[in-house]
Amino acid sequence: MRDLIKMVVVLFVICATSGVVLSYVNEATKAPREYQYIKFVQEPSMKAVLRDFENDPIKERINVFVGEDKEGNPIEKVVFPAKKGGKTEAVAFSAVAKGYHDIIEVMVGVGPDGKLTGISIMSHTETPGLGARIVEAGFTDQFAGLDLDTAKLSAEGGKVDALSGATFSTVGVITAVNEALEQFPKIKEEAF
Repeated sequence: MRDLIKMVVVLFVICATSGVVLSYVNEATKAPREYQYIKFVQEPSMKAVLRDFENDPIKERINVFVGEDKEGNPIEKVVFPAKKGGKTEAVAFSAVAKGYHDIIEVMVGVGPDGKLTGISIMSHTETPGLGARIVEAGFTDQFAGLDLDTAKLSAEGGKVDALSGATFSTVGVITAVNEALEQFPKIKEEAF
């Protein structure tokens, strides 16, 4: 019985120490992990949707409150402003939606008029050869210049042609883009 109690106490001490160390490491590496994500995932996509700017949108990024989720938690967006002559010409921010396999993360560029300057797919797990074609320029380029009314499938009165064999992936991208365009008025108040 004594051995069992000793083993339980030792196991508890090991687990508690591991938990404290992991918590500390998580907190200590939070800022570097965020920087790596911005630098190597968001920055290339941001540069793909924003063109002709004179500032550093990464350094001048702002957090904008855009609403609450289903549980009542606040939703904040990281917004990258593209400025020219000190005036904000466009902004870029991310949006997510469910694709065929999992989440599709899209970087959306929007001008002050609410029209898209472009989109870029940041991450996805769609089927290679089918849904993964959402990253191709032939698909993403058709979003430039669209707004909330026209960023729909052409079968639904919009101007976006679906990828053959990848309807779920196409709808996922369109859903993310429309979510971003719906949040844009709140972002516009703070960014422009």
